[in-house]
Amino acid sequence: MKSDTPIADQTDHPGEPIAVTAAGAIPWRVTKGTLEVLLIHRPKYDDWSWPKGKLDAGETIPECAVREIREEIGLKAALGIPLPPTHYHVAAGLKVVHYWATQVNGSIIKPDGQEVDAYMWAAPDKAARFLSNPTDVGPLQALAKAHLNGELETWPLILVRHAKAKPRSSWTKAEGSRPLAVTGLRQALAVERLLGVWKPLRIVSSPWARCVSTIAPYAKSAGAKVKLVEALTEHHHQRSPKKTAAIVEGLFDKQRGVALCTHRPALPTVLKTLGGRMGPELHEMLPAQDPYLAPGEMIVCHVARGNGQRVVAVEQIKPFDD
Repeated sequence: MKSDTPIADQTDHPGEPIAVTAAGAIPWRVTKGTLEVLLIHRPKYDDWSWPKGKLDAGETIPECAVREIREEIGLKAALGIPLPPTHYHVAAGLKVVHYWATQVNGSIIKPDGQEVDAYMWAAPDKAARFLSNPTDVGPLQALAKAHLNGELETWPLILVRHAKAKPRSSWTKAEGSRPLAVTGLRQALAVERLLGVWKPLRIVSSPWARCVSTIAPYAKSAGAKVKLVEALTEHHHQRSPKKTAAIVEGLFDKQRGVALCTHRPALPTVLKTLGGRMGPELHEMLPAQDPYLAPGEMIVCHVARGNGQRVVAVEQIKPFDD
């Protein structure tokens, strides 16, 4: 499953411009061995749907999804695997809604009472009958299929390229101390917000200044544990790519969300290692040409817990760029 969230599949509407972009999630849980999903009732439309809403200024699509489920049903949860987007027409034109699965682990659901006045847990077949908009069935079917395949319960492994640094030509001190540019400092704050979508509580990073500064805002706000590893620096990677690859392989051991921050020259090795954990279809969709990722850009690998630690979905996402 590949998701490049800013671009939606418009199979049924080829070439038609998107007038409205929205995002949401399908909350799910397993009760006594049975998959259940959460539908919401919106009094304004008197319909049953998924938590979702339109993009606000200054946020990415995944951030919008997290905000909407928090505002509408009081759920503070990380996003799981991406689901197929839906397309339908509204007064303004073609609307696209991007969806993710989000696991509810005993969290209390609190509808806001205005946009959402009721909710219901239901098995997928029952939920499909209740949905008011037929297009909402598509992401539900994808979620149910992922559950049957053991690919719904996942944890995120996030590769981050450090934010924009000051030019090498303007820096005369040690390469490891070259700091972020002013633009990079703003990008680091955007990286902080975007990482909050998946909430990793571990960060493994190159100890060079530009990597540390990129992940510092998130590490501080989330209380994430940071481990600095020399094998992720440009110099150590050049000398021993195998050690860099070994660090990436080791990230799979604890089966907990983790972000890895490194440099452009190390990206081919990191991507090749991650590619070894996924099927050929996903592997082919990883970036294969220099510079691989823009400064601050990230790749989110969703790793299945019950499927041999295989990557089952991939997203390539840039932080908000002002």
